[in-house]
Amino acid sequence: MNFDFTEHEKKIFIQVQDILTAFLQEYPLDNNSTMVKELLKRLFSTSYCFLKEEENFSAPALMHTMEIIARVSPSLYLSLETNLRLFGLILDTYAPDWMPDFYKGDILGAVALTEETMNIDNDPFETKAVKQGDQFSINGSKKFVINGTVADYIAVVGQLEEHPAIFLVEKNNPGLNISKSGPMMGFEETPIAALTLTDCLIPSTSMLGPFKEATFLKSLRMWENQILMGACLGMMTTSFEKAKTYANTHKTGGKPIIAYQEVAFKLAEMLTLLQTSQLFAYRSISANSKEAESLTLCAKVFCSEAAEKVTGASLQILSGTALSNGYAASQAYLGAKYAQISGTSTEIARVKIGDSALGY
Repeated sequence: MNFDFTEHEKKIFIQVQDILTAFLQEYPLDNNSTMVKELLKRLFSTSYCFLKEEENFSAPALMHTMEIIARVSPSLYLSLETNLRLFGLILDTYAPDWMPDFYKGDILGAVALTEETMNIDNDPFETKAVKQGDQFSINGSKKFVINGTVADYIAVVGQLEEHPAIFLVEKNNPGLNISKSGPMMGFEETPIAALTLTDCLIPSTSMLGPFKEATFLKSLRMWENQILMGACLGMMTTSFEKAKTYANTHKTGGKPIIAYQEVAFKLAEMLTLLQTSQLFAYRSISANSKEAESLTLCAKVFCSEAAEKVTGASLQILSGTALSNGYAASQAYLGAKYAQISGTSTEIARVKIGDSALGY
């Protein structure tokens, strides 16, 4: 499969980079709803915001654009992608009537999926809804909700009649309590919340489902895993570039440290892991529906574990320079560990990959 980018795609990469650079000169990086919506409105002029592959913008090009944004700010990237590639795909797939307002940038969304732990593969949802006339009443709690404090709508995933369903809850719903979570390691600026829903009433038109087929939750996890892959690529690229620059400019014993074989070998290993991760991510996002789930799991495991190795090696090369709190390479190291735990964890992913290989 050819992953060479066209001249048209390269122009879009530059366009997105320029929009980000100009935007961050105007706005402080605090991820409030006004900031994220304003950036989305600017990015909607590019192919990056389209949820499906276009004729002139391939799936690998989309993943590379995700990487570009994650290089600049992993926290901002996670907020943007949760709105676009998770909340947006839910609307596009199950509630297309909402898409005109979504593409105007008037809706900022969050997805409330996990509960006590990040595992949704083995534990049933405790968040449940019952029908009351032409409304649904929801009770339950959610954790680790990205965009939870800034979203206009939260897509709450819960149980309805023993099957999963999505409930679109407005932020000012009196039955919804939103509490800000502490900073998530590696993504300190991302707005993350915990939710409590107590007799939370929504109209029947805001319920999507219930979904009896197993593909529903698999799709959500696959979209989430793709987002995390993009974050890993961005963090690896940033860490590698910073380590390479430092190795070429910092001297010890009268010569740049890259002249020492041990440092050069570390950089070679980092670059090998980064480029292999890129190819794996491009391959998985291009896969047809039959093999997409298994390939995405394989790629997510490889990318997140490679990210830990690359960012760790970067810290070793940068030495004391990287130990200060908030330094990009140290944040990336923590972010890599978050990527291994979030979405489909590397342990559960390996079980699923094994099942797939055995034909289960």
